[in-house]
Amino acid sequence: MKPHYILLLIIGYFGLLFLISYFTGKEDSNEAFFKANKQSPWYLVAFGMIGASLSGVTFISIPGTVETAQFSYMQMVFGYIFGTLIIAYVLLPIYYRYNVISIYEYLNERLGNKSHKIGAAFFLLSRTIGAAFRIFLVALAMQYLIFDEWNIPFIITVIFSIGLIWVYTHRGGIKTIVWTDTLQTFFMLSAVILAIYFINDKIGWSFSEFFASEELKQYNKILFTEDFNSKSYFLKSFFGGIFITIAMTGVDQDMMQKNLTCKNLKEAQKNMLSMVSLLVVVNFVFLLLGALLYIYIHKFGLEVPVIDSVRRTDLLFPLVAVKSGLGIPLAMVFILGIIAAAYSSADSALTSLTTSFCVDFLDIEKKEKSKQKSLRKKVHIAVSVILVLVVVLFNSVLERDVITGLFTIASYTYGPLLGLFFFGIFTKFKVKENYVLIVCLVSVALSYLLNITPTLYAYFNDLFIESCNTGLLDCENKNSLWDCANKYANKNYYSFSFELLGLNGLFTFLGLYLIRKKN
Repeated sequence: MKPHYILLLIIGYFGLLFLISYFTGKEDSNEAFFKANKQSPWYLVAFGMIGASLSGVTFISIPGTVETAQFSYMQMVFGYIFGTLIIAYVLLPIYYRYNVISIYEYLNERLGNKSHKIGAAFFLLSRTIGAAFRIFLVALAMQYLIFDEWNIPFIITVIFSIGLIWVYTHRGGIKTIVWTDTLQTFFMLSAVILAIYFINDKIGWSFSEFFASEELKQYNKILFTEDFNSKSYFLKSFFGGIFITIAMTGVDQDMMQKNLTCKNLKEAQKNMLSMVSLLVVVNFVFLLLGALLYIYIHKFGLEVPVIDSVRRTDLLFPLVAVKSGLGIPLAMVFILGIIAAAYSSADSALTSLTTSFCVDFLDIEKKEKSKQKSLRKKVHIAVSVILVLVVVLFNSVLERDVITGLFTIASYTYGPLLGLFFFGIFTKFKVKENYVLIVCLVSVALSYLLNITPTLYAYFNDLFIESCNTGLLDCENKNSLWDCANKYANKNYYSFSFELLGLNGLFTFLGLYLIRKKN
């Protein structure tokens, strides 16, 4: 499919988004931008949150992980169910009881102003990184499919991508996004289902034949219970899924802002339970797509794209859909799907970052009415510029699959949020707020050290043996040490997975307990 056809398709798609923005953004008030006037239908919010939860990361990166991780991702998805129940019946009642705009206002009520600011700051850091990852992914795909052939620099692609988001969100904010997310989720899910159909048709399979094929059996293992030290061990992934759901949805302004636009608590709870039910099915379909992509490239002699000597499994789906000769219909379906997937999360991230900074740091509701709208729009522009800079930085340093990178960052930055919220909910203590930031930073540092300890231990064992072999060390009189090093050098050390997020939150919780006010 030629690049200018893809560009025309993108223009047509965004024409629909701008049309929605025109009708939903007529009011252009802070009440509509931040809370959608609390009039959003719960079923629209639930369907739209599917797209926001999955995003371009799932659309591209999850299928690419199937080669090495098989369907182990479903173990974490099962954890999503239990995490969502905690959100629906523990966190949402609190947010509705306090009638917050930003969920970090709860920390102000419960622990104090400094804890409020620190929690909001960790969200801003976490969501900026997460949004940048997602925008990076769609910009990378657009660069690969369109702009490379026109020799357009990557930074222009990024500015173009974020500029489009700003245009259709700067007036209606969350009110617009509730509706655009619904459209984007529809396009994304349609794209995945049609892609599976087209690729099966090319191979000559029906869906039932694909499901029963020997080729699929090479990839479809879900439960990994053999090696406790492995990152994909079931309990690690399951509990990691619980913690990720609570952290990246329950204490995340981006996702909760949509829930808080529902009319009441009961509708918000129905929204969450419906959303997670669909999410389990949709993630499984994405993994089926990933297996099918690898089956296809092996059958037809294709290779995973390599950029700057890095094997980019994130580009496997774009390769098969657009550049493998499967035809224009699949290429069109993919383009619409990747745009919808990426922008369904990126636009709400831009809005939630603007909301959090305005409410949590600028106290916008306390400003003069005449200045509130102008201030919000300036912040919206500033956040857009920051996202451009962070995405360009990622392009320079990122060398791993995006989904792993995203969750690794989340393990460090969302952990203190978990600790702050659950300390507020499950204890009645106040804290010495001058020490809260220190507790959060120490928790992050401890989590990082805990994560790299097995790697460092293995590295120094290997280094010792290599030094003995090359004569750099005299090992004849160190037999016991030599035997010890040989014994453990090739040992399969424990590898942390997403359970590290829960440990990070626990460190924060314990640290807050140590600085509690005893009266």
